Amino acid sequence: MGYIKITPVDKWIINPVNRFISKSSTGGIVLIIAAFVAIFMANSPWSEWYNSLWKYKISFGLHDDLDLNMTLHHWINDGLMAVFFFVIGLELKREIVAGELSKPKNAILPIFAGLGGMIFPALIYTVFNQGTESMNGWGIPMATDLAFALGILYLLGDRVPASLKIFLTAFAIVDDLGSVMVIAIFYTAEISMQNLGIGLGVLGVMILSNILGVRNTFYYGLLGIGGVWLFFLLSGVHATIAAILAAFAIPATTKINEVHFIEKMKMYLEKFKKADPNDKPVLTAEQLHILEDMESLNKKAMSPLQKLEHDMHPLVAFIVMPIFALANAGVVFGDNVWADATSSVAIGVASGLIIGKIIGIFCVSGLMVKFKLAPMPAGVNYKQLFGLGLLSAIGFTMSLFINELAFTPLGDIGDVYISQAKIGIIIASLIGGLSGYFLLRTVGAKKNGPDIAES
Repeated sequence: MGYIKITPVDKWIINPVNRFISKSSTGGIVLIIAAFVAIFMANSPWSEWYNSLWKYKISFGLHDDLDLNMTLHHWINDGLMAVFFFVIGLELKREIVAGELSKPKNAILPIFAGLGGMIFPALIYTVFNQGTESMNGWGIPMATDLAFALGILYLLGDRVPASLKIFLTAFAIVDDLGSVMVIAIFYTAEISMQNLGIGLGVLGVMILSNILGVRNTFYYGLLGIGGVWLFFLLSGVHATIAAILAAFAIPATTKINEVHFIEKMKMYLEKFKKADPNDKPVLTAEQLHILEDMESLNKKAMSPLQKLEHDMHPLVAFIVMPIFALANAGVVFGDNVWADATSSVAIGVASGLIIGKIIGIFCVSGLMVKFKLAPMPAGVNYKQLFGLGLLSAIGFTMSLFINELAFTPLGDIGDVYISQAKIGIIIASLIGGLSGYFLLRTVGAKKNGPDIAES
């Protein structure tokens, strides 16, 4: 019987790193660390260097009509975050094609929970800021940070049912989509119809390629970045919209079904078993050819959508989102910190995230279940649903993103509002995250077997 050879590098470096990265809570932990580093730097003796770093300009252009001259902060928010939204788009399409949102009966509750979790936070923010310049920030408390909230649920392990994690994922994706639509409609400046038309034309080519059976991910990446994203950015429509649309053009079907995959793989394994070994560390030409056929079969059994989603999750969790947090979470706690924390913007954001999410998710979902409009997720009780409403107050990534879009155009006063909103986001995320965690930990009975979602 043969064994896999484990080298010292595998044992002490590669395997521990892979285990760390594969944990569902790890992305949230890294994001928290990045946020604390940003806050520390913004209030440290190095704050001037920290702030000037994001203002450094990077220029890229081929000619006058195709010249991108933006600050590093702008490149992160419009460029790097497009990768984040692309993965959100992939997740959303997967949910619609084959996930919870594909079944009308199961989709009703997360859809209405997502809508409630957007509408009520926006309304509560409006109550505190109606008739003021800061009213433009009504979109800030709308979205839940799925990475943070899901990370906390996974920290709870089998104290919460797998169905609660699935429900969170489904409604968080719904309100992410809603937030993207809000960005497209309400936080977009002047539009260049010519550049928008070119971007939509390239998107049309991607969709047609999908229909015709093109499955090369590099091809779609080239069109998505060099065509759709670039021309949407030049058009004035926020580039994150391009990322969502491009994701929907990625093929979600496989070239071979499960039954045929198993049959052919068995055949290749049998051929490999019968191939004459050469008793040397390297393979024979016949063995190598069989392995190439098996690799080709593996590619046909996996859809480009799922492959991209799987491959890009570590990139988003460990590079994109931490860099975004470093560039955007650096709130300054100066002499006016109490005034900022009690401002209408901070209170509106914090109340919108905490109270609005509880009303929009717990109350709306509870009423729908009570009146038999939708079933409660299997194994979930009302206390757990309330705890999930609290966790949903973590609006970190998307809230910080919309914060910049909402207030940057207002100039100096916009900078003040941005700082106040950041304090509100941090307060709500801490209160919602900690209270949701301890409530779910208290009401969650420890089960004997492993959580299905964990195994």
